[in-house]
Amino acid sequence: MVTVNEAADMIARETQLKEIVEVQVNEDLVGYVLAEDVTAAESVPAYRASIVDGYALVHSSGKGIYPVVSVSRAAPGSIPPLSSGQVARITTGAPLPPGATAVVMVEDTVLKSMTEDEKEEAEVEILADRTEDGENVREVGSDVMKGDVVLEKGDIISAIGGEVGLLASVGRAWVKVYDKVTVGVLSTGDEVVRHDRKGELRLGEIRDSNRPALLSAIKAQGFSTVDLGIAGDKAGALQSILIEALQSVDVIITTGGVSMGELDLLKPIIEQSLNGTIHFGRVAMKPGKPTTFATVESPKKKLIFALPGNPASALVTLHLFVLPSLRKSQGYEHYDFPRVRVIVDEDTGLDPRPEFRRAFVRFDAVDGRLHASGTGGQRSSRIGSAHGANAVLAMPALKEVSEKRRELGCIPKGETVDAILWGQIGCA
Repeated sequence: MVTVNEAADMIARETQLKEIVEVQVNEDLVGYVLAEDVTAAESVPAYRASIVDGYALVHSSGKGIYPVVSVSRAAPGSIPPLSSGQVARITTGAPLPPGATAVVMVEDTVLKSMTEDEKEEAEVEILADRTEDGENVREVGSDVMKGDVVLEKGDIISAIGGEVGLLASVGRAWVKVYDKVTVGVLSTGDEVVRHDRKGELRLGEIRDSNRPALLSAIKAQGFSTVDLGIAGDKAGALQSILIEALQSVDVIITTGGVSMGELDLLKPIIEQSLNGTIHFGRVAMKPGKPTTFATVESPKKKLIFALPGNPASALVTLHLFVLPSLRKSQGYEHYDFPRVRVIVDEDTGLDPRPEFRRAFVRFDAVDGRLHASGTGGQRSSRIGSAHGANAVLAMPALKEVSEKRRELGCIPKGETVDAILWGQIGCA
């Protein structure tokens, strides 16, 4: 049996970066990691632009009444040059007329007269005592200068939109990224039936909650998935599914079939039929002890994660072991989920093994700290313990804590533990 850290290290060593591909800059870019530094091919803005609505002028003109000789709007087109003693109506983002050196805000002017057709200003009075050179002007390259590195290799394209917007602003149509892995998810066991099968369950049957739960969690991280269905407890059928899946996916995740029972066929198939290597088959943790990790050369290296069949165990080990591996293969520098210190809002029991308890972590606006509360019973078979969970509490083994805590058998309410964040932090 290996420790959690030993298991994570083995997985990291066997996880390889995906190949570099070139993809189009659009909304589908979200979730990719850049495989190149991106430099700006052009400056942003590409011309001197007004940052306010007002009047462009030569900054040395000073107070007075001036004729409005043109209008510059935020639209393409030619603009006549401006001389000292003239002004041009200008809107936010519009280019300065040639010769203009500053912009006066419309609030610092008074309309004096209109054109004969009453459609445009004819004269305005400038009220500002003094206008500085470059006032209210966004200079060429003030946001991004041509040749600047705007994004670096290893940057993640987030769903917030900033990275895609930045790439679009400098005219990048394609970028090099690390390709995403394709993940196949398989449930095993004669007792497992589809969750949407009509009719009542027969004695001994269980509905398959693992496959839909894992597929949704993996897709939410931006990875491609393949639903491999359910394999019964027959070696030939399981072997055929695995062999076929290895032709089209990079990673296979199975649930069930890795405990010590006589019908647990997966490990022999990996070693004997697939010529694979099992790197570990048991982990000193709760839940998730039977977790198995293997690699197969097919001919490229493929990873197989055989997770426990109990639903809570499957989700915990997915987040601790599988998703970090997928993120590492895609170029994430920090591929593990964030670990933070939280205050427990209730006495939280300790186990002889390191335990990962499903919890809800929230930010408390009163004390400005992170707090965690449990999500109910923590049996590994209880999928409800993952409902509402945005983290797991990384509880130390009983033997690893202080004598006082060993006597109590828990982390007392108000003390702190590590939490591994699965999702967004709540607020209270």
